[in-house]
Amino acid sequence: MTMPSPLCPWRMQVHHITQETPDVWTLALLCHDQYRWRAGQYALVSINNSPDTLRAYTISATPGVSPFITLTVRRIENGVGSGWLTGQVKRGDYVWLSDAQGDFTCDRDDNDRFLLLGAGCGVTPIISMRRWLATYRPEADVAVIYNVRTPQDVIFADEWREYPVTLMAEQQATLGFLEGRISREVLAAVPDIASRTVMVCGPAPYMDAVEQMARELGVTRVRKETFFTPAAAPASSGLKFTTLHPAREFYGPVGTTLLEALESNRVPVNAACRAGVCGSCKTRVLSGEYTVSSTMTLTDKEIADGYVLACSCHPQSDLALA
Repeated sequence: MTMPSPLCPWRMQVHHITQETPDVWTLALLCHDQYRWRAGQYALVSINNSPDTLRAYTISATPGVSPFITLTVRRIENGVGSGWLTGQVKRGDYVWLSDAQGDFTCDRDDNDRFLLLGAGCGVTPIISMRRWLATYRPEADVAVIYNVRTPQDVIFADEWREYPVTLMAEQQATLGFLEGRISREVLAAVPDIASRTVMVCGPAPYMDAVEQMARELGVTRVRKETFFTPAAAPASSGLKFTTLHPAREFYGPVGTTLLEALESNRVPVNAACRAGVCGSCKTRVLSGEYTVSSTMTLTDKEIADGYVLACSCHPQSDLALA
């Protein structure tokens, strides 16, 4: 069996699937080759084993600790990737993964104090790193704060009983949960917070709020996961973008990436890694000025023909797109 995409060369077989919450499932995968990853990293998954549809998911397993390679996925309404992984893939099926990617990891941090924060499915890299620290750096002082909508939405609920953790529920908080959202008061209660490396994953507004509050409390080391970036609201002025097929005009603020402008205006575009690595957001620019921060996966001819990676394209003027 050939791989569906050069970007996803790792064939893995589904050993079993576990339902974590009403809308989250964990797929336990077997890889018969030596797949390497670091706690906190993610991989691209070939959806429907197609070379044209890639999605990024955190590897929730921990290297050297977990018996399987695992992906923990929230089913999103009309989500192409999550719908396939949580609704169609079954035990015994094969899925194809890329090499592990990303630098949202803790294994090379020389600090021995950590504060790990996750909201919703943003807990997937957090649990991976928590296991890693417990196994390989048991002397580390690790605090964890995990935010969910309701107590029924806690992912890895059984496993969290093994580690000290502050659980917060926005609604229906029961015994063992703080009620509400993350706050400065909750962060201030973490012992020696200013000396910790703060690592946070979740929706962008949540991560931004945590970073601002942590820095106000004297934290100097804040690291945020970046591939869960939601689209911003569409702009009504700024740089103008024109597409020919179909004919359409829309705007993006100065300083935006082409991918952000496309997503904010609900223009269809594949996006997986958002780091100029996977190549799935390849887009052709017909005219206009721009700079690029990555051309990985693009051939010299494609570059000459105006193709860019939308996530790494920084418009400097109005652009016309194919």
